[in-house]
Amino acid sequence: MAELLTHDGTWTFDDKVIRIVPGRDRGVHKLRQTLGEVAVPLHAVAGIAYEPGRKGGRLRLRLRDGADPLLYATGGGLPDAADPYQVAVDPDRTGVAEYFADEVRNALLLDQVPTGPTDSYLLPGPKVPLSASGGDGAATFDGDRVAITWNWMAEEGKKSAGARELALGDLAGVEWRPNVGLENGHLRFRVKGAQATTQPPKHDPNSIVLWGLKKELGHTALLAAAVAARLPHPSDSGQTGQTGQTGRRPELLAKPPVPAPEDAVPAQVTDHAEDPDALLRRLRELGDLKRDGILTDEEFTAAKSALLRRFG
Repeated sequence: MAELLTHDGTWTFDDKVIRIVPGRDRGVHKLRQTLGEVAVPLHAVAGIAYEPGRKGGRLRLRLRDGADPLLYATGGGLPDAADPYQVAVDPDRTGVAEYFADEVRNALLLDQVPTGPTDSYLLPGPKVPLSASGGDGAATFDGDRVAITWNWMAEEGKKSAGARELALGDLAGVEWRPNVGLENGHLRFRVKGAQATTQPPKHDPNSIVLWGLKKELGHTALLAAAVAARLPHPSDSGQTGQTGQTGRRPELLAKPPVPAPEDAVPAQVTDHAEDPDALLRRLRELGDLKRDGILTDEEFTAAKSALLRRFG
């Protein structure tokens, strides 16, 4: 097991699941603390990278596109501080962070985890019920219905229309955008059969304006993710990849797992040391990858060592 403990959070990896627990310091973003512990299955991971800095560094986990409803609902708009899949690394823990990243990369290689989009959510999304407040109103979601109420800052048109209640089955999607510069963000619920609105959020009765406060950003993003997790997966309409995490900062992403050669038969990794045939098969596959130039000597040695540990 690999474990990384920092002031910003704790990450553990047991070859199958990466468990992420946010720190409790005041400096840890409210979204991460409200979301709480996240268990990321290995098959939801596309890559991992440790970025050294002047003081410590940062460990980033990249999920497969469409694997997580939070990343899909927020469309890559979460600031670094609010992203649950990265953690600031203390200066005295940089070596541990590099080891952690190597362990995850080796496991991705050995399990031949694909890096492409998923056709279903591999993480469950935030728990409900959830409530969130924005600049001109508030929303609650209990898993079946979204209720929207307005405050005194709402435009007269919204106030006169009164409170809204939208059944989950009536929703085609949810849209969350953070504020950018002087432009406000919004939380918008898209209703089935309704024409795409061109109304600005402050006039749209299915939208709540967001001003960019940390607490407001965190709670509304989680509510959007909870709704998205209970709607059809974006792959059903070909949307995977349009608003997900993939491509957000490609220069920081880890080297993806190396696929097996086309003529290789995929093999399942087993945790049972008494299965020598599986071990020999995987060692031959690694040898083939090295022979074909897909793996460097260093990558082959690291993958072989990790494989022997798992079968030992």
